[in-house]
Amino acid sequence: QVQLVESGGGLVQAGGSLRLSCAVSGITFSLYDMAWYRQAPGKQRELVASITRSSSTNYVDSVKGRFTISRDNAEKTVYLQMNSLKPEDTAVYYCKAVLPSTSTSFWGQGTQVTVSS
Repeated sequence: QVQLVESGGGLVQAGGSLRLSCAVSGITFSLYDMAWYRQAPGKQRELVASITRSSSTNYVDSVKGRFTISRDNAEKTVYLQMNSLKPEDTAVYYCKAVLPSTSTSFWGQGTQVTVSS
């Protein structure tokens, strides 16, 4: 059974930091590209950051310089370090695992991040 379990969300003031974690089980983690998405109320889900099997990273422009994605293959966990948080970062954050060159993907259940002004 594949499980992606996010944690680390919460309420933080603008300018603060949070570190999200996504613990993965049931798949060969090292073979998968990983990504963080977010969905704010009334908006479409958007890709925030991604990291390939070889640890190449990519970010949406709005978080560049503030967020850092990383992975620990031994712990089967992907992280999103979020600094200098803004109210517009408020959303449910989801973890996604994608097997490259296939249609195989898995989602976590999401974790709420709320940034107060």
